[in-house]
Amino acid sequence: MLSLIFVVLASLLLLLTFITLSRSEVWWVRGMDFPRLQIGLFALVTLFLEVLLLDFNQPITWLTTAATLVCICYQAWWIIPYTPFYPVEVQQSTRADPDNSIAILAANVLTKNRNAPALLELVHAHKPDILVTLESDKWWQQQLDKSLTDYSYTIKKPLDNLYGMHVYSKLALEDVAIQFLVEDEVPSIHVAVVLRSGRKVRVHFLHPAPPSPTENDESTERDAELLVVAKKVEKSDDPIIVAGDLNDVAWSATTRLFRKISGLLDPRVGRGMFNSFHADYKFVRWPLDHLFHSSHFLLVDIQRLPAFGSDHFPMLIKLVFRPENQAVQKGIEPAGDDKQWANEKIAAQSTQSVHSPKI
Repeated sequence: MLSLIFVVLASLLLLLTFITLSRSEVWWVRGMDFPRLQIGLFALVTLFLEVLLLDFNQPITWLTTAATLVCICYQAWWIIPYTPFYPVEVQQSTRADPDNSIAILAANVLTKNRNAPALLELVHAHKPDILVTLESDKWWQQQLDKSLTDYSYTIKKPLDNLYGMHVYSKLALEDVAIQFLVEDEVPSIHVAVVLRSGRKVRVHFLHPAPPSPTENDESTERDAELLVVAKKVEKSDDPIIVAGDLNDVAWSATTRLFRKISGLLDPRVGRGMFNSFHADYKFVRWPLDHLFHSSHFLLVDIQRLPAFGSDHFPMLIKLVFRPENQAVQKGIEPAGDDKQWANEKIAAQSTQSVHSPKI
């Protein structure tokens, strides 16, 4: 009876682990990209109990433990890059250069959350160059407008559908475009940011809708939005930043495909997961809020800031423009049919051409 229980557990682990190999875009299949850490830890506990309780004179025990171990190794392959046990992808800056630095604080505010003072306290404490808010409506816009008077440049798209977006900046903003790349009610912002040195940076702020039973039945819309932006920045020589709540985990196949096609770097690699959602549940958290950038930048700092009433933690990332370091910073390269797969995902949706701010 005990052996049968562990056979069932190992079979379940195999299913949860390897169903993600399917390219199905159904929400519950893609949802298994998220809890890789949790599944891996469950497999680790299961393996410990198997070794402790099962009879290794039985061949079925060896099969059961081998299957569990395979699940642990596969999940670890995805997760380990987001731990300090892996080489960093983005080098750390060793000297200050305020004129060529940019600090972005990204916060999914949760529309119904009304604790604006807590977020504003974080903004005043950390003094980012740019604040980007997601899920912000007219009420949030009023609160931010009253307090952020030293942020001279703004882009505002208040919405009541959980996809409002606002940008408040101390740095000059040029060639601004608010676009609905895939879905009519899901905006994105594309802008040239002028650093204090005068150097311009292309920045794309995104918040695609997630695959879920309450949003989209499949990940098609989210994937298309991410990848149409990836294709737009592919092979560009411009300094580029893509940031926002992408409603996908850092280690998913789709986000990896985005990085492969775009060529952008992830400053979390080799440093940590920086799980930003869900703020209320300590053991069910994933990195949904992202910032990717071209190899023109080094990392100054990356922080997950304290909760302020939203279901997301705000993220603060500081970069410095150092184009001379491009040669020593490489992301992940596309392989096999990656480019064809990306094109198929884009073709599955009607998409607008992504605005490319002039720099």
